[in-house]
Amino acid sequence: MPRLADLPWLIGYAAAFAAAHQAAAGWGGQGFYSLLYPAAGVRLALLWSRGPRLTLAVMATELIVQTIAGIIVPGQAGWLTAANGVARPALTYGIVVWLVRHVAARSQSSLGVAPMPLGLAAVTAPVAATMAALPWTLFSPELTGVSGLRQTVASLTGFVVGDLLGVLLIAPPLLWVVHAGQDRPRALHRPTLRQLAGLAEAALVLGAAIAASTLLAEIGLGVPAAPALLAVAWIGLRFGRTAGWCAIVIVAAIVLPFTATDLPVAERLALHMSLASIVVVGYLAGSFADAQARAQSDLSRRDRMLFQAERLKTLRAMSVAVIHEISQPLSTLAIEAKHLHEITVAADPDIAQTAALIDRKAAALSTLVRRLRRFGGRSVDEPSALPLSALVETVTALTRAEARAARVVVEVSPIDPDLVVFGQEIELAQAVVNLVRNAVQACDGRVALSAHQNEDRVVVMVANRCPDRREARPGMGVGALVARAIVEAHGGTVERVTHADGTICATLSLPRPGAEP
Repeated sequence: MPRLADLPWLIGYAAAFAAAHQAAAGWGGQGFYSLLYPAAGVRLALLWSRGPRLTLAVMATELIVQTIAGIIVPGQAGWLTAANGVARPALTYGIVVWLVRHVAARSQSSLGVAPMPLGLAAVTAPVAATMAALPWTLFSPELTGVSGLRQTVASLTGFVVGDLLGVLLIAPPLLWVVHAGQDRPRALHRPTLRQLAGLAEAALVLGAAIAASTLLAEIGLGVPAAPALLAVAWIGLRFGRTAGWCAIVIVAAIVLPFTATDLPVAERLALHMSLASIVVVGYLAGSFADAQARAQSDLSRRDRMLFQAERLKTLRAMSVAVIHEISQPLSTLAIEAKHLHEITVAADPDIAQTAALIDRKAAALSTLVRRLRRFGGRSVDEPSALPLSALVETVTALTRAEARAARVVVEVSPIDPDLVVFGQEIELAQAVVNLVRNAVQACDGRVALSAHQNEDRVVVMVANRCPDRREARPGMGVGALVARAIVEAHGGTVERVTHADGTICATLSLPRPGAEP
């Protein structure tokens, strides 16, 4: 059903439909058809962009427009039949749009890859509208003014040809304008040599085809469609739907002014049938080329993701192996450090203090390695409510030595003790550690670590400034990637922003316990 936001679209459609319907008079013929019906293109563009839910509203709009134009005169004999003839195509178009979208959403073939669904709807809707009119043409000739098999076939052929041309010539630019208005404006770039070469190739192929058709017509062989059809198909397959449509418009601009003159109906219909075949082939060729390009892009993106996943899998396996190798020596070191502390307590206070520090550090590292080993294996710590102040304290302890060696000061702002996140402590600590280490390696001597609440999110910020000339640091460059993977698994986000003053701020955002991720 239409919404209030759809009202401006329907008002604009009423004006565009009325103007397009009047423009079709130049190619009108016997019966209820025009050999060029641009109103069909406006109709399909609206239903495709706003959805088939507007079908009934489009029907009502067309009925109102045709009533104002005097085509439907309520109360006059046959006015219900006239209203049915106006409403039937809009209903058919809406049903076709719904069916094509329904099929495309469930299709595993190229028909489900844009822009193939639109191309399928653009070809199917005119044919379906013509088929819907078939019973009226056959069994009620007095309503259409068409009688006899020959006139019936000509009328229906004109119907489908006119709608096809209207749809494929008018709908693409309208949809392009709608999408361009919804998307962010793109910066204009100077065309590359490859693009200019492609433009020259397309112009050469189309020019040669038009010249061939003109030459054949001059020597009395009619106006063959084959050269233009092959040229437009070539352009569509080579350069995509937009280039194919531009070639179609050039061909149509040559043919349509000529067919608007006083030509015999049979000759005009033959020319428009040739033009319709060129339009359909060119548009579908371009749609197929665009669909293939998009499929190739999706495959490349999938390959990159698989490569990255394999790389992370390899790194995780490496980390498990390293942890396994160092866990035993570290456990021994922790035991010996504890023993050293016990035997030096009564001996020398200074030595005892140093031994106690070694004991605490060894115990902390042993616990960390043990938990990392569980994380790399099958068992993982259960998520729990974790005070953010404790998390930051753990991170500070783990990075203090590395920061001191790099002559970097890590400044920690006071943190509200009531700030709590829900997650796996070892993973979140690793994520923040990675961000702090990246900042330490890139900064000019100072790293700021802070945390605060932002509505229903808890935010941890790591800020640093980079020197003008920064030396390359050793590493594999996956610290931030691992941090992002951990945080996103907890329903959070990681963002990195560079401010105008040169400050780089990495922001880790997590949902508070009980809040939506």
